[in-house]
Amino acid sequence: MDDKALRKNVVELLRSGSAHVAPEAALAGVKPKLRHVRPADGVHSIWEELEHIRLAQEDILRYTLDAGWQSPDWPAGYWPANVAEVTDEMWEESVRRFSADLEALIALALDERIDLTAEIPHGKGHTYLRELLLAADHNAYHFGQIVQTRRLLGDWQ
Repeated sequence: MDDKALRKNVVELLRSGSAHVAPEAALAGVKPKLRHVRPADGVHSIWEELEHIRLAQEDILRYTLDAGWQSPDWPAGYWPANVAEVTDEMWEESVRRFSADLEALIALALDERIDLTAEIPHGKGHTYLRELLLAADHNAYHFGQIVQTRRLLGDWQ
């Protein structure tokens, strides 16, 4: 089977666009003073959403590639600690790490040596494709949450 179209579509889902906001667009121009602000009770800040996306994506990637990976405790290990301020350094590091792991997932999707429909040897019945789609789905959902939070804060075009 020629799976080039499948790989291309998985990459498109990971990068977003089409029906979902792309990560770069969701994060572009976020006002630094609003990064840590929760616009209402029960609504996470932009920073919390970004860190959650990063932590979950890292877990999915490492789980897929490393039989020895230990996932964080659920749910606390998938959300950042509350902070009074998000510094430029914290923000840039989070964006950098998210982007690096996203590129690693894309490289995995494009690696023709890997049968995407094959079960991950240590993956308890999960396939590579399942993990890639899980990351894409989770990212799309939470980047949508970031857009909603930005709208509530008056920080979205």
